[in-house]
Amino acid sequence: MKKKAVFIIAKQQFRDEEYQVPKDILLAAGIEVVTASTTTEEAVGKLGLKVKPDLLVGEIKPDDYEAIVFVGGGGASQYFADTAVHALARQFAEAGKVVAAICIAPVILARAGLLKGKRATVYPDGIPELEQGGAVYTGQSVERDGRIITGNGPAAAEAFGREIVDQISGDGKR
Repeated sequence: MKKKAVFIIAKQQFRDEEYQVPKDILLAAGIEVVTASTTTEEAVGKLGLKVKPDLLVGEIKPDDYEAIVFVGGGGASQYFADTAVHALARQFAEAGKVVAAICIAPVILARAGLLKGKRATVYPDGIPELEQGGAVYTGQSVERDGRIITGNGPAAAEAFGREIVDQISGDGKR
């Protein structure tokens, strides 16, 4: 059966390259990518990328995927206080699946309680939120602690995507 990952984007202002670069890397590795948002209407990235989500966030079933990926950009803040999304992230983590977030999106994981005592990185604006959530902020461009992967912004998108592939395919070290 083909391995699958679900990417969660904001309906507006997600970061284009944080979505497209990791998605392309996963697809090239033979991993199917499904895109979810709070709407199935066209979502528009900060740089103008248009994406039609495949399903609503509320329709995600963790058993169907090996990973959940939260895409950054200013729009990701729509999920900061979304308790249903926090619960979904915890379900993936509790099932031993990959939970990944890039740019400002690691704040979602911090608020979900997933970063307590974990090494993590984030776009600089999110450092206080990560520390408040109990994370050990490392300042790395990409950080992995167990099955949790965080990236600090657009420049980390490629390495972030490769780390997700390594974890899904079982090639991850540490």
